[in-house]
Amino acid sequence: MPTVTVLAGGGSAITPEELTFWRLLQRVQVRVTRVLEADLLVEHDLSLAAYEVLARLSEAPGRRLRMNDLADRVLLSRSGLTRLIDRLQGEGLVEREACPSDARGLYAVLTEPGAARLAAAMPTYLRAIRERFLDLLDATELRHCSALLTRVFERTVACPPPRDQRPRPTDVPG
Repeated sequence: MPTVTVLAGGGSAITPEELTFWRLLQRVQVRVTRVLEADLLVEHDLSLAAYEVLARLSEAPGRRLRMNDLADRVLLSRSGLTRLIDRLQGEGLVEREACPSDARGLYAVLTEPGAARLAAAMPTYLRAIRERFLDLLDATELRHCSALLTRVFERTVACPPPRDQRPRPTDVPG
């Protein structure tokens, strides 16, 4: 990589080493996620996103979450979650229920077959995380990485919602 530094927004330089670290962090996250998803697909015919939906629902009171809350927890757009819930509902793993307090609101609810599928996939998920990630870190490295990622997460402003979720301009009487 050339020895050129890149100026960031505030005029501070990003060194080639820093840029390499940033790119490596992105690549590691994508690679570990792909390997984890491949294990779930091969052994359980379940995508990582589907696993995460089932897991979040299983952890929620009554095994149900409003669709908006679920989308936030699994890091999917609302439209992406809707498509995934459609597929999971077609497989009998989740159901949709109307929200009694809000006629427009919907809950995603984990079914018994969904809970069983999650229980079957969980050992694969946990084993993959252990073997492909956690076993590569000793206790000190794990604490340091956790502290670093927590600090970055806490200092990072939440990203704007995806295009399909941004508020639309309204006509304001003038």
